[in-house]
Amino acid sequence: MTAVVCAGLATRDTIWRVPGHPPEDGRVVASELLVAGGGPAATAAVALARLGVETAFLGAVGDDDAGAFVRDGLAAEGVDVSRLEVVAGASTAQSAILVGPAGARTIVHHSGSAVAPRAPAPNCDWLHVDHCGYGQIAGEARLSVDGGNPIEGLALAGVDLYAPTEAALHTQFGDGPAAIAAGAELVVVTRGAAGSSAWTQAGETFETPGVPCANAVSTLGAGDVFHGALLAFLVRGAPLPDALRAANTAASLSCRALDGRSAIPTLHELERSLAA
Repeated sequence: MTAVVCAGLATRDTIWRVPGHPPEDGRVVASELLVAGGGPAATAAVALARLGVETAFLGAVGDDDAGAFVRDGLAAEGVDVSRLEVVAGASTAQSAILVGPAGARTIVHHSGSAVAPRAPAPNCDWLHVDHCGYGQIAGEARLSVDGGNPIEGLALAGVDLYAPTEAALHTQFGDGPAAIAAGAELVVVTRGAAGSSAWTQAGETFETPGVPCANAVSTLGAGDVFHGALLAFLVRGAPLPDALRAANTAASLSCRALDGRSAIPTLHELERSLAA
């Protein structure tokens, strides 16, 4: 049985490293250019696979060059792509991303026209969905929702893990206790370099400090890596404080590269960092 199925958005990202963002009608010269795979659910799937968890991805791409790039990239990481639908005549989602000198990123996204039909998830322990996967996949597995992007009609009853950004949480529910009251079993909020906060239905609260990245290049995908690493440790039965610390560390390590994937740690690398 697959441990985790990730459902939602997979993109081809074109990323430029720039000295600053150009003004309107302006021009800037990039010092680095990289094409890489992206998407919240897809990057979480790569993080899970890097950490040794059997993972599958559900979603859709077009039958274009970008779609082949996305599919090949996931497969190369060991993610099961047998349920990644290739839609004939459709275009694949793509993003153009500018990364500034401090590592912060600005994203221009085009959704493409490839849409996965609603389908049952395969047998798995956890189903992790982003804003594109929510409501499209039905299953009996424990449900994890990446709430970093707005999700219309989001209901937390039946959600085992709700993982928004701090800004998204405040916009949609107000705070962690309110999201718990709305029905989520566990709420974990990512706060960037400040770390993460968690609340449980049992009334527990956990504050986990961030882990500095000495050689940070870009924060792109760090939250997605956090989600994948958190699930990787929860699947293995780790206590929540340990899983949160591991997720913070994995997200920090992922910031060493311009893209959101190439610096995701392996399990051995992450364990070595946690033991340091």
